[in-house]
Amino acid sequence: MFYIGSFRRSSLPSGEGRWRSSERIAARILEEAGFRVLEEHDRVMINGVEVGEIDLVAEKEGQRYAVEVKAGRLDVGGVRQAYVNAGLIGAKPLAICKGFSDSAAEALAQELGVEVLRLSDLFVIDQEELEALMREVIEDVVEDLVSYLTSEVKPTEEDVGVLRAIVETSDILEAAGKLGKDVGDLARTIEGLRSRGVIPRWARKYSSVKRAAEIALARDRLKEMVGALRGTGGTV
Repeated sequence: MFYIGSFRRSSLPSGEGRWRSSERIAARILEEAGFRVLEEHDRVMINGVEVGEIDLVAEKEGQRYAVEVKAGRLDVGGVRQAYVNAGLIGAKPLAICKGFSDSAAEALAQELGVEVLRLSDLFVIDQEELEALMREVIEDVVEDLVSYLTSEVKPTEEDVGVLRAIVETSDILEAAGKLGKDVGDLARTIEGLRSRGVIPRWARKYSSVKRAAEIALARDRLKEMVGALRGTGGTV
């Protein structure tokens, strides 16, 4: 047997392979802790532009919470993400995770008032279910990544500046300040990058946008190196 959560599964994964996603487990944990889940994957909009996505929005005793769900441990970036997302919708920040990655993350959570619910130790899943679930999830991820890596879209010089600012910052507010833009302007710029395929459609949360930006910059540098080698008669 394998253990990955706190509830027992009794059937095989659905066709989408997400019957027991981290968000579903987190929703159960919230309900058991007296919260009421209001929304899942709530998109945060500023001036009609999507600037992020909140995993779960919950309510308890009249207080609304923006919930960041982490399958592993919460690091400093995750704490900042939870705090920023909550501020954008006027809610309290809450994270569900397996604890903190280090003392810096714990200290920052205390400083910013980010509450934390720890995932309970483990939920039973048999070997066949785990293999089927992991195979399907990995296939989906690989398909999305290969499609993005083989894209022929080339970022402009302006795009590269935006991508670098995203890679070098921890949240959209910091990136906007680095670029001298307001958050709404940067959100529209990011949406434009998505629509042109510079970053993929699946990159919605800032952490995903940041990873996609890192890939885009690396891919662009690699193409330039290959082009230079071909131009000088080198072999690839």
